[in-house]
Amino acid sequence: MDISVKINDVYLDYLNKRQATQIFFGGSSSGKSFFICQKIIIDCLQGVNWLCCRNVARTIRNSVYNQIVKTIYDMGVSEMFRINKSDMVITCENGAQILFSGLDDVEKVKSITPAKGVLERIFIEEATEIKEDAYMQLTKRLRGISSNDKYIILAFNPILKSHWIYKSFFGKWEDNKNCYEDDEVCILKTTYKDNNMLTAEDKHRLENEKNPYYYNVYSLGNWGVLGHIIFTNWRCEDLSDMIPRFDNIYCGMDFGYSSDPNALIKVHVDKKQKRIYVIDEWYRTGMNDDELVKKAKEIFGREIVVCDSADPKTIDYLAVNNVNAVPAVKGPDSINRGIRWLQGYEIIIDSKCQNFKNEIEQYHWLEDKYGNAMAKAADENNHLIDALRYATEQLQIENSVSAGVRL
Repeated sequence: MDISVKINDVYLDYLNKRQATQIFFGGSSSGKSFFICQKIIIDCLQGVNWLCCRNVARTIRNSVYNQIVKTIYDMGVSEMFRINKSDMVITCENGAQILFSGLDDVEKVKSITPAKGVLERIFIEEATEIKEDAYMQLTKRLRGISSNDKYIILAFNPILKSHWIYKSFFGKWEDNKNCYEDDEVCILKTTYKDNNMLTAEDKHRLENEKNPYYYNVYSLGNWGVLGHIIFTNWRCEDLSDMIPRFDNIYCGMDFGYSSDPNALIKVHVDKKQKRIYVIDEWYRTGMNDDELVKKAKEIFGREIVVCDSADPKTIDYLAVNNVNAVPAVKGPDSINRGIRWLQGYEIIIDSKCQNFKNEIEQYHWLEDKYGNAMAKAADENNHLIDALRYATEQLQIENSVSAGVRL
């Protein structure tokens, strides 16, 4: 098989690296995850067992699992693999396996064992989502006798320099270079310019990003620094024991357009303690209306769901199909009003709500040309935050009225 035709040139030298930690990071649409999937399949054909992880288990099927299955077919080797869709186990004809697991259940990860041989390599997709402790747990899974090199691959967009990955592995990194290697670590930075498979439209979108932070991180692939974060009043914890007792429920929905996701959120509000508990979410692109109805019923039941009023047709469709959907009121300054109200509460995020955590830790004020914060929030990667504003809109209005604020 002539794999050189199918792999972006920048990655060819990284097919057979041996370092214990291998990092592929950079901008969006750089082809890094696609290359890693290609590598995993090539390795499996050579008898190597792989484990593919994300921080939250339920995000795996629509991300790395689907990408690997698609890549198997794209590479023309589907006859060499048996794909168990229900268990998400992919077995090569030689007995090697590709396994999948979330890191939200450490005990389950500890028990994962391939049918033949030992676990030899691990891929962590969206590695900036995970905690350092989870990474350390995974390093302990690579044990046992094998003739193959054992290592962990991390792939991610760089997000923030305050992240533990930056502190742990980037001490000798030089920003004017795109690679680094020593005996223990190899790092490759790539951007959309390294991906020969993008369309002109894909490139245009990345090249014309207006937000300086998003351009720096997602277009140029640089580690970001955010000085004007909007929310610092939040933390994550496992709420599974508390959720059955929550009864003051508020639900919101932000609709997806083109490449934007549909974002659904469900929270419990403790007005006395001024706490918001984020207890469930859904975040997905490419959903049709019937799929949206099904997911809304699953998450919300018969609870009232406050939706983005910009799409009345979809709200009507949800309502006709027995989703208790109503439009948001919005009104003048509704975004900043919602932000101010949310800043007055402690926001506690269930550990499974990874997408909301990703949004809230990056949500920031725009800056003027002098670097000063403006009274305008960045309108990107904020779909679940918008859904939360809609969900709690009535509480915001009640608060404004009681305070004598004119809406």
